[in-house]
Amino acid sequence: MIRATAVLALAAAASACTVSVNSGNRTPPARALTAELRDAQGAAIGTATLTQEQGFVRLVAEVRGLTPGQHGIHVHARGACTPPDFASAGGHFNPAAHQHGMGNPAGPHAGDFPNLEAGADGRARYDAVSQHLTLVGAGAVMADSAAVVIHAQRDDQVTDPSGNSGARIACGILTASTGRRTAP
Repeated sequence: MIRATAVLALAAAASACTVSVNSGNRTPPARALTAELRDAQGAAIGTATLTQEQGFVRLVAEVRGLTPGQHGIHVHARGACTPPDFASAGGHFNPAAHQHGMGNPAGPHAGDFPNLEAGADGRARYDAVSQHLTLVGAGAVMADSAAVVIHAQRDDQVTDPSGNSGARIACGILTASTGRRTAP
């Protein structure tokens, strides 16, 4: 009887160790959402990928066919991109009900990002991070429920609700992704 109790105690201890090793604080795999960006005529002009990293979300975009200069780029609250004005994407993703802009003391929206800059050839490679956005947990951007929108003008990063960034010129619905990027 004593031996059986000792064996059971050892088995329970081993089981506890196995559980703690397997359920320890491992970093979950990166989660990513990707959007194929299309212009008002429906032509594919690039891609945008959001990737959850440790404590922030990275937005990487490769776009062509833009007017040279700065353009506002945001994550919008609805997963809809009806041309030509893309109003179907709604306002900026803003679960905390802040005001717009990284320079606004009452901001920013979770979907606010620094401006994207297109070169003289109309191409842009963009890589920025946000600590206000998440792809996991409460207030997360979800697949098919949000979009990436590029605006015609630069975002002033202060004016609510959209930084005076002008018309929406490209839009892409965020969908589940493997995190791989493709060039436009």
